[in-house]
Order: sequence, then structure tokens, then C-alpha cells
Amino acid sequence: MAMKHLPLIAAATGIAALLALPASLAQAERAVPIPAVARDVPAAPGMQTAVLAGGCFWGMEAVFERVNGVKSVTSGYAGGDAASANYDKVSTETTRHAEAIRISYDPRQVSYGTLLRVYFSIAHDPTQLNRQGPDTGPSYRSAIFPQTPAQRAVAAAYIAQLGQAKAYPRAIVTKLESGRFFPAEAYHQDFFDRNPTHPYIVRFDKPKVAAFRAAFPKLARQG
Repeated sequence: MAMKHLPLIAAATGIAALLALPASLAQAERAVPIPAVARDVPAAPGMQTAVLAGGCFWGMEAVFERVNGVKSVTSGYAGGDAASANYDKVSTETTRHAEAIRISYDPRQVSYGTLLRVYFSIAHDPTQLNRQGPDTGPSYRSAIFPQTPAQRAVAAAYIAQLGQAKAYPRAIVTKLESGRFFPAEAYHQDFFDRNPTHPYIVRFDKPKVAAFRAAFPKLARQG
């Protein structure tokens, strides 16, 4: 059963249960050391867009909002249709949607390949199939939604590169998919910053953000 990151926990017993979950379910408390991309999308003028799915969008959004060169991050849904792009329906795990983020970035400051390196090393675990940490179901799958043919080629090459490097103890399950991105409800946007004491944020996402800053100090935005 999908945990759906317990967005409305209020009972003390529920909070205690969440905080007591075993450390093995915590995501990305330290970065996986992986090589930089061997092939990248060439820098070009103007803003570019990346769409990535890797479990709960709260933590994914929080990490990428702290990357230098990223101008905005939007939490949402990708892979299904417009009619089912809402939290209640996605929670049924029958919509084909994945929780995803849309990243607007300046490729002259941060490359698509660098975003993928953060994605694979710290933002989520690409070896978990249809889950991330305590959250289970296909809406938590690891998936990349390339926005251009160049992005698709770079993402495919990087997955192959990481596989050949044996960067993980298990196989990478990340898929390249297509489909529109739909923004999530307003209460999901900037959830990490607006709810710093939420038990899910404290247990799973704050360690992830701290791990990003430790692993990529030159890439991390200050403040």
C-alpha cells in the first residue's frame, strides 16, 4: 500500500511511528559516488526544462531548488492524462502518473548531465523498482521524461555508463518515458520550505538535502 508520504499526519502516534522507521528506509543520507556524464547536452542560450521522477516530489523538489543554475522547480505528475493528474487519483496507483518535478534551468550555468548526476547520486535511489524508501507503488517509480532528443540520448548514455561502471550494487531500473507534465496542487509546492517540521520532511528529506550540500558544495546554492 502506498504510504503517500503521510501528508496530513497529526496524531502523535503517527508521527512517532514515522520517525521510528528503520534507517534502511531513509533515502540518500549520503551520496553515491558516481562519475560525471561522459556525454552531455551542449549549452545553449535560453532556459531549458528537465522532467524527472524519483519518488516523493517533496524531497526531489527540495534538492533541485538548491542547485546553482536552477531557476525554478515545480512538483507535479507525469506519464498519465490530464483528467487523472491530481493527488487523489494518482494515490490510487492506477493512473500511469509518476510523482515528478519540472526543472527550469540555465544550461550555461548547470548542464543537463550535471542535473542527471545529482538525480542519480543523491535525489533518489535508481535501483528501487516502483518505490522509494517507505513509499511504494508505480507513482514512485524512477523515470526520466526527456524534453528533447538530445536529452534522451544523454540520459540513455548515462544509464549505460553507470551500469558499465557498476556504480550500484543492484541494477538501475530507471526508465526513459514520454508524456506531459502537470503541476501538482498548490499545497505540494515548496512543501519542504513551508513545512520544515513535518515528520516526513525531517525523517527523509532533510538528510537528503544535507547530503547534497556535502557531496556537491560547489554546485549547492548558498542560503
